[in-house]
Amino acid sequence: MASSPQSYQKRQRELRKKERKAEKQAIRHGRSAAKKEEGDDGPDEDALLEEFRILNEKFAAGEVVEEDFEYRKAEIFHQMGLGEAPEPRESDSEETADVEA
Repeated sequence: MASSPQSYQKRQRELRKKERKAEKQAIRHGRSAAKKEEGDDGPDEDALLEEFRILNEKFAAGEVVEEDFEYRKAEIFHQMGLGEAPEPRESDSEETADVEA
């Protein structure tokens, strides 16, 4: 049994839509990669992951208290673009005031 011309045309339209969508995504990804190569001064993701690994090891060994661990973890995740920036701590504002004085 042969398929109707309408179903063939519909499949062709859907195929062209998928191809255009794939082309657009490639262009978007190409542009975002080009921007990063041009001089994205952001932190290196591998370095941040290594820093997080070390932080976890220190926390597991008891060298870092939980409050400091959670704050630094939030900072790292924010730098990676995975979450909100942590609220400044009171101890941080006191250190800043000491430096300014």
